[in-house]
Amino acid sequence: MAAVDRAQKPSFSKSLFLGSVASELVMPYRLQEGQDRANTQRLVASARDCLSTFDAQRAEEERWIGDDTFRDLGERGLLGLFVDPEYGGQGLSQSGYCRVMEEFGRVDGTLSVVMGVHQSIGTKPLHLYGTVEQKERWLPDLAAGRKLAAFAMTEPNVGSDAYNLETWAERQSDGSWLLNGEKRWIGNGDGDVLTVFARSDLGHVALIVEGGSEGLETGPRFDTVGLRANRLQRIRFRDVRVPADNVLGEPGDGFRIAMNTLNNGRMSMGTSITGGMKRFQELALQHTTTRRQFDRALIDFELVEDKIAWLQMQIYAVESMSYLTTGLVDRGEADFALESAMTKVFASDTGWHALNRVFQLHGGEAYMSGHPLAKALRDFRIFPIFEGANDVMRAFTALNGVKALSEHLPDVTGIRISDPAKAVGVLGPYLRERVGMRLRPERLEGASPSLDRHVGAIAEQTARLRGAAEAALRKHGSRIQERQLVQKRLANVVTGIYGQVAVVSRLSAVIGRDGEAASGAERTVATTFLESSAREVGRQLRSLETNADSATREIGRAVRQSGGYPFEL
Repeated sequence: MAAVDRAQKPSFSKSLFLGSVASELVMPYRLQEGQDRANTQRLVASARDCLSTFDAQRAEEERWIGDDTFRDLGERGLLGLFVDPEYGGQGLSQSGYCRVMEEFGRVDGTLSVVMGVHQSIGTKPLHLYGTVEQKERWLPDLAAGRKLAAFAMTEPNVGSDAYNLETWAERQSDGSWLLNGEKRWIGNGDGDVLTVFARSDLGHVALIVEGGSEGLETGPRFDTVGLRANRLQRIRFRDVRVPADNVLGEPGDGFRIAMNTLNNGRMSMGTSITGGMKRFQELALQHTTTRRQFDRALIDFELVEDKIAWLQMQIYAVESMSYLTTGLVDRGEADFALESAMTKVFASDTGWHALNRVFQLHGGEAYMSGHPLAKALRDFRIFPIFEGANDVMRAFTALNGVKALSEHLPDVTGIRISDPAKAVGVLGPYLRERVGMRLRPERLEGASPSLDRHVGAIAEQTARLRGAAEAALRKHGSRIQERQLVQKRLANVVTGIYGQVAVVSRLSAVIGRDGEAASGAERTVATTFLESSAREVGRQLRSLETNADSATREIGRAVRQSGGYPFEL
C-alpha cells in the first residue's frame, strides 16, 4: 500500500531544506481529468442537491446533523467516497474525495467535521490497512451510512504527545485483546465502528471496537463552544475483549497507522476550509454590495475592497496548496507528510483570519447569535487545534526538514530523531566546523515562461532556507529541539515557499490549458499572492537573524516569577 511505503519515497518539502527543488514531484499540476473528474462532478452536484435544505441552525439546536441527513448522504454514495466500488464505495481519487469534502465545508463547518471524522479518519484506516475480510465486514455498511465510524486516539493525559498513550491492550492466550483505558474528545464517539489505538507489550496496536461491546462505555457528551451538532464524547474501556480478527495491520503497527491516517485526513480539512471560505466570500459580497453607508455601497470603500481582494487571493492559495497536496497522494510517488501538515496549518490559520475579516465587514449584524457567521466563528476556532495542533505541526515540519538536512552534511554526525512524529524529539550532537558552501539557487522546472520572475524568487528563497536551516544547526546544535521560535520561523518559510510553488504550478497548468489571454484574471490573483507571500517569507528569514527572542524569554520568565502583571500606575 502507498501508505506503508511512504517513508521510502522522496519528500518535496524536505528537499527544500536541502536547497533543492524537486520539480518532478509538483510539476505539472495535477488537474482532474477523465472519469474521476466526471464522477467527482456528479457527486458534488448530488451533495448540493441533498444539502440544499440542510438547516445548520436546527442541527446545532438538536445537537446532531440528523439521522435522516446521514441516511440520505449514504444512499447517494456520499459516505464512501474513496472506498473501492467492490465494497460499495465510489472509488474517488484523493483529489476527488477532497473536492466533495469541500462541498460539505461550504454548507456547514459542523457537517464537514462529522463527515471528516466518519470518512477521513474513521473509515480511512480500514481502507488503507484492512484485510479483505475486514473490508468486506465493515466497509459496505460504513459507505452506505448504515454504520457510523470514529477514530479514538486522544486521552485525558495524551494530546499532542500521541506516542505515549495510556490505554492498554493485553494479548490473551486465544489471540484476543483485553482493552482498558479512556479516550476523550472523540467525534462520533457513540459510533458503530471505532478504530482505537492503544499500547501493548508488542508495541502500539490499532483495534476495531464495535459499538455495544461489553465493557464499552460512552459519555458524557462534551458541551462545546462550537461544532455542537458533532457528538464529541468520552469513551471508557473496562476489560473490553477485542477479537484477534479485529486487529488492523500487525501488533506494533498502530502508531504508524494512526499517523498515516491523520496525514491523509488533514487534507480534507484543508479543502473543507476552502469551501467555508468560499461561503464567507458569498456572504461578504451579498452584504457589501447591498448595504449602503454615506450614500455608497460598502464595497465602494477601499478598506472594504481590500478585504474582499485579500480573501480572493487567500482562497486561491489555500485551494492551490490543498489540491497540489492531494495530487501528491494521487501520483503515489512522494512522501506527503510534511505537505499535509503544512496545508492543514496554512488552511486553518488562513480560514480563521478570513472569517474574522468577513465578520468585520458585517459589523454588528454578524454578532447576533442567529447569524451564520456567528455560528461559523464558534465552529472554525477548533480547526487550528484539531488533527494536530498548529504549533506542534510547525515543530514537526521544521524538525523533519532539519533532520533531512543533517543527513546530507558530510561533517555532521546526524540528528538522532528516530521519528519526529513520536515526539518533537532529541537532536544529537554534530560537528560545528564545516567548510562553507555557496548555494546556487535551483529553479522550478516546467513553469510557464511568463512566471519566470516568480520562479526565480522561489529559487532564491529556497537557497536562503537551506542557509538558514544550516545556520540554525551550527548555532544551536542538539539544543535546536528546544528552540521552538526558530522552528516556527523555519516552518513558516517552507510553508510559504510550498504555497508559492503550488500557485505557480497551478497557474502554469491553467495557462497551458487556456492560454495567457484567457487566464488573465486568474494570473492577477495568483501573482499578487506570490508577491505578498515572497515578502512574508523574506520577513521570516530576516527574523531568524534579527529578533527579540532573548527579551521575550526574559519577559516570560519574569511573568512566571511574578505570577501575573506586576506593574501599577
